[in-house]
Amino acid sequence: MKINFKRYFIYLVRWQLSTPILALVLVWLSAWNKWTATIIANLIGGLIFFWIDRMIFSSKKLSSQWEVKENIKCSDCGKIARGYRLVKSSNYDKTEDKAPKFRCEECSKRKTEELKKQGVKIN
Repeated sequence: MKINFKRYFIYLVRWQLSTPILALVLVWLSAWNKWTATIIANLIGGLIFFWIDRMIFSSKKLSSQWEVKENIKCSDCGKIARGYRLVKSSNYDKTEDKAPKFRCEECSKRKTEELKKQGVKIN
């Protein structure tokens, strides 16, 4: 499994932010049995943080962005095929590229490996 450290860091920050909220619920329910109060606090936390966690782990803004087009001429081998190009990642941005280069799947995989060796982070 490949870990996306940006998502993981955001998740850890979110986890720490849940502490004061759950602590407030425990203080509010302090007259109750400790186990019951903890269960209720965790249920409330689950109701709140499920949505935040879902956003963290499904957000496209935290992923590399690719563009895919049908029937392109591969800029490397010249084959007519479905074309791929990396548009943007955390340290790579070709959003303003005036002449984008699309590659067939095979050439795109090769180019992706080259970019990784150059230090481009691709999720």
